[in-house]
Amino acid sequence: MRVMVTGHRGYIGTVLVDRIKQAGHAVVGVDTELYEDCTFGGKKEVGIATINKDIRELSPADLEGIEAIAHLAGICNDPLGDLLPETTYDINHAATVRLAKIAKTSGVRRFVFSSSCSVYGAAGQDWIDERSVPNPITPYGLSKWRAELDLRKLADDRFSPVFLRSATAYGFSPRIRFDLVLNNLTAHAFTSGKVLLKSDGMSWRPIVHIEDIGRAFVAALEAPVDTVHNEIFNVGITTENYRIREIAEIVEETVPGSRVEFAAGAGPDKRTYRVDCSKISRLLPKFRPQWTARRGARELYNRYSEHGLLLEDFEGARYQRLAYLQSLMARGAIDENLRWVVSIGNLDIGSDQSPNTALLDDIS
Repeated sequence: MRVMVTGHRGYIGTVLVDRIKQAGHAVVGVDTELYEDCTFGGKKEVGIATINKDIRELSPADLEGIEAIAHLAGICNDPLGDLLPETTYDINHAATVRLAKIAKTSGVRRFVFSSSCSVYGAAGQDWIDERSVPNPITPYGLSKWRAELDLRKLADDRFSPVFLRSATAYGFSPRIRFDLVLNNLTAHAFTSGKVLLKSDGMSWRPIVHIEDIGRAFVAALEAPVDTVHNEIFNVGITTENYRIREIAEIVEETVPGSRVEFAAGAGPDKRTYRVDCSKISRLLPKFRPQWTARRGARELYNRYSEHGLLLEDFEGARYQRLAYLQSLMARGAIDENLRWVVSIGNLDIGSDQSPNTALLDDIS
């Protein structure tokens, strides 16, 4: 199968490409290289055909010979969505639907959409599953939900959209993000000795390793059409739902000499949801997740040790998506629509830009 992966040079994409190739499929990548300067402690993938285009600019000619699309590209979290709500809707919703329409007319039969459990928003304490009514409370979550609604309308006997609502991601990647809860807390503990919580830690989150997200994509790409046609799957493991403070305790137990602390003014987070992930395990037997929070914390600690993560790396802009894009906009490299104005090669993006740390507790 010839699979197009949009956003293939991002945090998840760099890992997903290898997994799709290992499954025996050809990959065509699409990326604007927005995070070209954000590679940490690892090599980027090589040896695949690449289209250096914004997904908003893709044409039918770009999809020639493509049999399936794994659509990752987009605004990736709540703080970015809050900063640029209209751009978030433009990319995550409008551009996604536009691409799907082009794919359908071009003969692409399967469209696997990277959605998010953020669509559940303020779900409260009760367990929720794919039949639960979404309650997105941020532009990011709402953009994903709107995209799902419009993609579902395109489904027919020639075009099968599949919706993967991934839990909050974690795990090591060449395009590491430190604005994700387990990555963030482990990095904070490793570089400062503090497992620092920015909220009261009582909200619930499902979490999932990026390698397991990759396994879900491969399973969705390879499954019989009758199994996945227009279906929604929560991606994760039901037992991997935690209160944020429980994740912090796991990190404290993993990183020698670290201790849990609460930032001044830490209060409740209204984003809270406990997600049942039994459907994907039941219907997609090829999806065999292998990671838990404890194993993931150990991996992160070992990789941070291996690559010598420094406090200035962790606190700098390079690996925090919000702060990094703000630094590009401040330099005039990109505009507020996240389109390039100057080449990345003409920039000097150092690690001395401090992110808005109030937003870095449990971003999904």
